[in-house]
Amino acid sequence: MELSVSEEKGLTIVKVIGRLDTVTAGDLEKRCQDLLNEGKTNLALDFSPLEYVSSAGLRSVLIVGKKSKANGGSLVLCGLSGLVEEVFSMSGFDSFFPVYADVGSLLKGDNSNA
Repeated sequence: MELSVSEEKGLTIVKVIGRLDTVTAGDLEKRCQDLLNEGKTNLALDFSPLEYVSSAGLRSVLIVGKKSKANGGSLVLCGLSGLVEEVFSMSGFDSFFPVYADVGSLLKGDNSNA
């Protein structure tokens, strides 16, 4: 898994590339915790290049969401598709967090096509 971080319109976007599983879930949690410690409390996880997510990955997303909220921020998800979208939908995670079709929709504030 690779992570890339960018900022737009006061939002920190973490692009998650590859597989989010037992081996890599801790890396996502640590990177997001580092961002929260830097005061970047409004996070968006861009899963558009994500190929696979396991239950360990879902757990990490939930932990990041809770920590973000505890720091007065929020977590949104974008770019869910294919198997990744199916896993988030079946687990109900798409009802815990706002979901946007892609980063462009997020920045425009349009989650109607998610």
